[in-house]
Amino acid sequence: MTKIAKTILWVVIIVIVIGAIWYGLTRKPAEEGVIKIGFIGPLTGDAAGLGQNTRAGVELAVEQINEAGGINGRNLEVIFEDGMCNPKESTNAANKLVNVDKVPVIIGGLCSSETLAAAPIAESGKTVLFSSCSSNPDVTNAGDYVFRDYPCDSFQGKKAAEIAYADFETRNAAILYCLSDWCVGLDQIFKETFEGLGGTIVAEESYEQTSRDLRTQLTKIKATNPELIYFVGYTEATIVGLKQIKELGIEATLLGGDAWDDPKIPEEAGDSAEGILYIKPFAPLTEEFKAAMEVKTGTKDVTICTPQAYDAVYIVAEIMKKVGTDSEKIKDELYKVEGYEGVSGTITLDENGDLATASYILKVVTDGVAVDYK
Repeated sequence: MTKIAKTILWVVIIVIVIGAIWYGLTRKPAEEGVIKIGFIGPLTGDAAGLGQNTRAGVELAVEQINEAGGINGRNLEVIFEDGMCNPKESTNAANKLVNVDKVPVIIGGLCSSETLAAAPIAESGKTVLFSSCSSNPDVTNAGDYVFRDYPCDSFQGKKAAEIAYADFETRNAAILYCLSDWCVGLDQIFKETFEGLGGTIVAEESYEQTSRDLRTQLTKIKATNPELIYFVGYTEATIVGLKQIKELGIEATLLGGDAWDDPKIPEEAGDSAEGILYIKPFAPLTEEFKAAMEVKTGTKDVTICTPQAYDAVYIVAEIMKKVGTDSEKIKDELYKVEGYEGVSGTITLDENGDLATASYILKVVTDGVAVDYK
């Protein structure tokens, strides 16, 4: 090899080495490929109807975001985990998403018990946990990385008691509630508010969330002859309870919580569900969103939590476009969310990561369908 050829070879080698070093210093691996986030909700078991509808809302948001260019050119992808509306399964799901998948954000949990179980894991892993449905008051102090765009039970339990006392002029009420974080929270707030207004709680009966026979509790309630029963339960126990209320000849007004916004309840409870009442957060829902959800699910049903989950994905996506996928930066930006106009309404998160305000509507089941109460 001639001296000139050797010189040229060395120049080429030096250029390649310098180029490789420059590439290594300037490339941004964290900005390559898809961005993965997690989801925890009841995809099977109790409240699966709500969980599956919420999943569809999340998928719809992701599809729309990706079609519009994704997160600065990167597609968004969701890892869905089944929390089954119980602490054990949610703990397993959170451990996987935080420690194995290492996602920066989890949309969930849906049930309060899911979120409260996942919160310590998300907090220790510095992973944002953004719930679209958990309403138990304890979520407020569950961690610095824990947020929700769904109203706290302190709003819902109070509103239910006010409706019972003022709108229906109830003075003697009974409470039937499941032993889950969501049910217990509503029981406490309803009781406190109703008694504060001057009403009397004549019976207060609880049951295991997995129970499918409520006759013992209902027999005790019947003996107190309440004007109204505040029945707080998830789908499967509610269906059984409504049938047994009719079988026992209990004629009290039946008022439920927002989890009754599951079409499966009137479908399977049949005549036993006629006339039941429940409150749910008001969500304006654009016609465009409702049409897109109908295409996605094949039904006109948009249950509670779905609009909030859709909004949560969009909020996180907008933040990621601004600060990237660093979970601490995402967390800091979530505390700044104010006046975001979503399909669930105007979203402002307070200093605790909670939805700052809430409004509710009263629904009644008529001819097997839940409609606005007039």
